[in-house]
Formats: sequence, C-alpha cells, structure tokens
Amino acid sequence: MARVSIFLLTVALIAGMVGCESTPAPTPQYDLTIASTAGGSVTTPGEGAFTYDEGTVVSLVTRAEEGYHFVNWTGDVDDIANVEDVTTTITMNGDYSITANFRVSSTPMVAAGDLHTVGLKTDGTVVAVGWNTRGQCNTSGWTDITQVAAGRYHTVGLKADGTVVAVGWNTQGQCNTSGWTDITQVATGDLHTVGLEADGTVVAVGAKASGQCNVGGWADITQVAACSYHTVGLEADGTVVAVGKNYDGQCDVGGWTDITRVAAGSFHTVGVKADGTVVAVGKTYDGQCDVGGWTNITQVAAGRYHTVGLKTDGTVVAVGYNERGQCDVGGWTGIIQVDAGRRHTVGLKADGTVVAVGYNERGQCDVGGWMLR
Repeated sequence: MARVSIFLLTVALIAGMVGCESTPAPTPQYDLTIASTAGGSVTTPGEGAFTYDEGTVVSLVTRAEEGYHFVNWTGDVDDIANVEDVTTTITMNGDYSITANFRVSSTPMVAAGDLHTVGLKTDGTVVAVGWNTRGQCNTSGWTDITQVAAGRYHTVGLKADGTVVAVGWNTQGQCNTSGWTDITQVATGDLHTVGLEADGTVVAVGAKASGQCNVGGWADITQVAACSYHTVGLEADGTVVAVGKNYDGQCDVGGWTDITRVAAGSFHTVGVKADGTVVAVGKTYDGQCDVGGWTNITQVAAGRYHTVGLKTDGTVVAVGYNERGQCDVGGWTGIIQVDAGRRHTVGLKADGTVVAVGYNERGQCDVGGWMLR
C-alpha cells in the first residue's frame, strides 16, 4: 500500500511539473499596407494589405509606367533599407503603411554656358561639368527639374512646379529667381535670366544697362532666348520681338514671320521657319549668319561666334568661327537636341548619351560618361 501511495504521489508530481511548463508565445504579426501614386505600381509583394511575422524582411519592387520614373517611398519608412531605390526591403518590426511615389519624367536636355555644360536627366536631376569657380556647376542637389539653361557663369533650372532655381555668379542679380512662379521656360544671357510665364508674359532679372530685361510689355510669347546683351521672344503668331543692345543688328527681327524656334548668340539672332529654313541677323564677320542654304532644320543654337542647326535626320550643321573646332559636327548622327556655348558645341543623342566638340580647357566637353535617360 505504501509503495502504491509513493508511486501515485510521484506520478502526480510529474504531472504537476509537466502542467507548469510554459507554452511558447506566438510570434507577433504586423500589417504592411502598400499603395502607389499615378505613374507606376508596386509589383512585389503587390499593393494592398499584407501580414508578416515580426522580423520578416519583405522585398519591395516597383515598376514605372512609360513617361514616368520612381521618386521615393514615403509613409512609415524608418525600416526601409533605401527609400530612393526602386528595389529595396522593409523589415517588419511593427505595422507600416507606405507609398511608392512616381513622377512624370523630365525630357533630357543639354545646355552650354561659356565654360561649362549642364545636362538634365529623365529623373529630374542635373549634372554639370566645366569651370566652377563661381559655383555654376553646383547642381547636384537639384530635383524635379524640367528644363535647364546655362549663362556665362550661372546655371538656371526650371522645376516641375513652375518655380526656378539658380546657382553661380550673381553680381547683377541674375540668380534672383526665387520669387518666380508659373514659369514654363527659362533662358540665360551673360548676366541676366529670363522666364516665360504660363500666360505668355515674360519676366527678367539681372543686368539691365543694355535694355535686355525690358520685357515687361511682351505678351503671347511662346519661347524666349537670351545671350550677352539682348533678349528675344517668339510670339504665338510666328513673329519675333527683341530688346537690348543692337549695335550689330541682332535685334532687327521685326520683319520675320512663320518662325517656330529662335536662338540668341552673343551678337546675332537666329530663327527657324516653319518650312525648315533658317534666317539670321546680326554680326556676321565670322560667317555665323551664313545659314541661307540650310534646309530641314528643326532646332538652332547660337554661340558667341557660331551657329548650329539640327536637321530632321538627326545630323548637325554648323557655321561660324571654328578656331577651337566648335563647328566640327559633321560626323554627328542620332542627335535630338543641340546647344552652343562660347566656343563649344554640345549634342544630345537619342540614346541619352552626349557628345561635345570645341574648347575644352575647363573640361566643359567632358560629357563622354553622361547617360541622361
């Protein structure tokens, strides 16, 4: 009987010990809610609400639609590895709600200043090479840019919201664009900056001694151009207006008609006509106005003493002073946009790469590694 009692007591103790063992607590779970703005989607893990165990590392992959690009992740992003990567991860340490943001892509373009070159990428950022003693190449922090222009020693960027940023030399107030709004296009001269407003009026800041900023009465303007001492405006009816220094006749555009694009050089003005031919006025000592035989031109650019034309087939022609090889564009193909600096010429190719010829002492032609798309 005693043995039975001892046995039963032992069984009870064992059962009690087993009953006291704690059951492992379940792993916490958290919710991840994913959304996207217009222009793209989250392909992995998808969009909507998902539940994961604590500590799970979730892959995030986005895809932009044509004409858009991914900008960043916003929301509860503290545990996202990189908020600016299209492919990244999030570690589930709580409930998160995140959004993938997309924006309309900028159209790539190049701009040539006196001694520097600027490139606009599809993601709205800006690159620059060349002389930077005035800070004209300090564009690395710019975002949401839709157009760029390069002056003598300053650079201007038009933002997607219609405001304008500028860096570089500001001795004449040419960078004082912070109050501008509703701007659709910008242009730069040596020491002044011009902005085209959405309603077709024009604003300008900077040097005024030659009257290059006297644009207050302009209306129905569709494009502006500027250079050293004058400013040019293309009107909606295809006529052209110009103000500023006119010693070489660079403002004698009153008789022009059927113009679709204009460009301003240091001492000359160039216009593309609707039929693809080109007209030019101003100083022509170096042949920069010898464009009478050009045909099938879609865009022109004017440097200090040379003129460049982009043809419909993607080739390029140039006339004028060529002491630095700035007119050596005969072999260029696949070009979709051109610009002319003081003594160099830049071309954007359809694949997003960039070519340049001419004076390169300050590195303004070092664009071989650029990919703007």
